[in-house]
Amino acid sequence: MTKPLEGVRVLEMGQLIAGPFAGKMLAEFGAHVIKIEPPGTGDPLRKWRLLHDGTSVWWAAQSRNKESVTLDLRSPEAQDVVRQLVAQSDVLIENFRPGTLEKWGLGWEELHALNPGLVMLRVSGYGQTGPYRDRPGFGVIGEAMGGLRHLSGETDRTPVRVGISIGDSLSALHGVIGILLALRHRDQNGGAGQMIDVALYESVFNMMESLLPEYSAFGAVRQPAGSSLPGIAPSNAYRCSDGKYALIAGNGDSIFRRLMELIGRQDLADDPALAQNDGRVKNVERLDAAIAEWTLRRTLDDVLTALNEARIPAGKIYDVADIASDPHYHARDMILDGQLPDGTPVQLPGIVPKLSATPGTVNTQAPTLGQHTDEVLENLGIDTTTRDAWRARGII
Repeated sequence: MTKPLEGVRVLEMGQLIAGPFAGKMLAEFGAHVIKIEPPGTGDPLRKWRLLHDGTSVWWAAQSRNKESVTLDLRSPEAQDVVRQLVAQSDVLIENFRPGTLEKWGLGWEELHALNPGLVMLRVSGYGQTGPYRDRPGFGVIGEAMGGLRHLSGETDRTPVRVGISIGDSLSALHGVIGILLALRHRDQNGGAGQMIDVALYESVFNMMESLLPEYSAFGAVRQPAGSSLPGIAPSNAYRCSDGKYALIAGNGDSIFRRLMELIGRQDLADDPALAQNDGRVKNVERLDAAIAEWTLRRTLDDVLTALNEARIPAGKIYDVADIASDPHYHARDMILDGQLPDGTPVQLPGIVPKLSATPGTVNTQAPTLGQHTDEVLENLGIDTTTRDAWRARGII
């Protein structure tokens, strides 16, 4: 089966999350991804969070289907190898601070001249231009500047982190979209490549829905609202008799009516002032109280059973144990069986999105550090004697 990105050659020079996550997605759909890592230490992600035999199990998910080549990019020899690889590549991914590649003679202008068809994804905190371009930027800073951190948490409490590196992952997704658009443009325009400039804060800001129009039109500054959904009602997390919470989204007009009938509040179902969302928003505290009174008398399982039978969107709050044991996750191949380098079994996330004719696959486990260095350099015509000399000098 031919995959949609089969034949696309990707050189990944990013580290940690944003750039490598983009490379992961491309590799899952057939791209040949060569990952460049620093000799000796490798991508810092190898040491992040929980380690098995000295390597993060996160690495097993982030770097599957890739090849690992070690290069000290500060050395002229390694920079020349990069140029040779770029000449053979369709896509280059990097997420260094702006100006770093230029310092090494590997900036966009130089590489584009070398390979006019190159598509180059550049992910950074603030973008390649603007007054903040030279500032160091991590995903959490992008989440703050993009507006997300302000909205996360409870009213009048310290803003909280979402819990994952969402700023980096959103930037990776925008980067993949940009790569696919640029490849499509190249196909339509005589093979001309282009540079894609993705900023962490902009990737977050792009998800902020009506935040800016509301401020522009009304001077409204949206505030954190905990588990509720401001301006859309009713939608909240409601405590049940066993101490667990049910998420209930009864904000569609017909859904709201079914919900009120289910909880025995026909008076609210028939109230014309509550028939549409704007009216319900004005009465959200009264509606939340009515729903909470009903859920507090029932266990979570009883609440969800009743809501599902009434065709009302609802669910429990999953932790990873719930995810790993959920039959729906397994039925849709979202829990994959893999293994670590020593053969230890490990479960890994499935592949998204799901294509009916050309689905993504996992073909190889995440590489050990420098696993493919000799193979890749030999294919460039760099002989064993030279490689041994470079290895002794720490270049590879």
